[in-house]
Amino acid sequence: MLTKKKTGGLAGIVAGDSAICLCNADEESLLYRGYSIDDLAPHASFEEVAWLLTRGSPPTRQELQSYRQNLVRLRALPKPLEAILDNIPKNANKMDVLRTACSALGTIESENNHQIEIADRLIAALPAALFYWQNKRSLLENEETHAGYLLHQIIGKIPDEIHRRCIDVSLILYAEHEFNASTFTVRTIASTLSDFYSAICGGIGALRGPLHGGANEAAMELMQQFSTPRQAEEGIRQMLAEKKLIMGFGHRVYTTRDPRSDIIKEWARKLCSTIEDERLFAIAEAIENRMRKEKQLFPNLDFYSALAYHFCGIPTSLFTPFFVFSRLTGWSAHLIEQRSNNKLIRPISNYIGPTQHAWKPL
Repeated sequence: MLTKKKTGGLAGIVAGDSAICLCNADEESLLYRGYSIDDLAPHASFEEVAWLLTRGSPPTRQELQSYRQNLVRLRALPKPLEAILDNIPKNANKMDVLRTACSALGTIESENNHQIEIADRLIAALPAALFYWQNKRSLLENEETHAGYLLHQIIGKIPDEIHRRCIDVSLILYAEHEFNASTFTVRTIASTLSDFYSAICGGIGALRGPLHGGANEAAMELMQQFSTPRQAEEGIRQMLAEKKLIMGFGHRVYTTRDPRSDIIKEWARKLCSTIEDERLFAIAEAIENRMRKEKQLFPNLDFYSALAYHFCGIPTSLFTPFFVFSRLTGWSAHLIEQRSNNKLIRPISNYIGPTQHAWKPL
């Protein structure tokens, strides 16, 4: 007799083997292909991490230079895709634009290329597609670093090095995180032997949901509600009393801390000091302190990344698309890994419906 283990949202269930990422709940650590996020964030670039995740090992200096040049080249959009983007309403959700661009690109550039080449194309072209739809102008394609390119498109000028590096670090931190909802969606679609683009569209769709990808947007909106740290503490206390959900706190894997949070918090602190306006950072810390005291919850990556993005000049509506720009690397790595030793993903459910009835013909 088959025994079914019941669990909410598959929490604690091992759903497959992977050599890409280790979210260590006991040590509260995070490894990409065996490399600690604590080493990668201060010493690596996003391009190095993207190569590491999709290829399995770090690039050489020559490979890194060639990879960066290739990403610059791959930003160019085909004219049929531009035509499709021209007809998407300006009030469309940006995640919907990304999903549509990915799907359209899959019809224009079918999966005849090596899958690594498709991963590189999407990493380079999906941001370019969103910026084209948003700005309807020629893209600035001479930025060598991916972080510099993204920020240049938003602020309209070459970014300061501190802001570029902050975005670089944030892309590294968001690049991969094991079998989260969107990644598992990508692997599930890939397991049916569907195409690369369809699987990535599924990941974008999963990330669009506020319980997965939109927490940093909600965190930014929360911080901006308050004028002072004291007002923030009182406001959070009231929200908790009313049992309202506070986004950006706690995690399904980690129990005491998110190892990525401390890294991005220090970047938010550093950027705050450069503008000589510590009000928002103080409000964020007040919210953090109240959540620890009242609910024993810690900030996850999304909470302080919202502040870091804000200080870099990124509009709140672009926070979740930035998640996509980064996580495309992890999704691609998992898609390729799933295909390398594929088995159709088909779990079973715990049936809670009625017992069998006799059907009465009319």
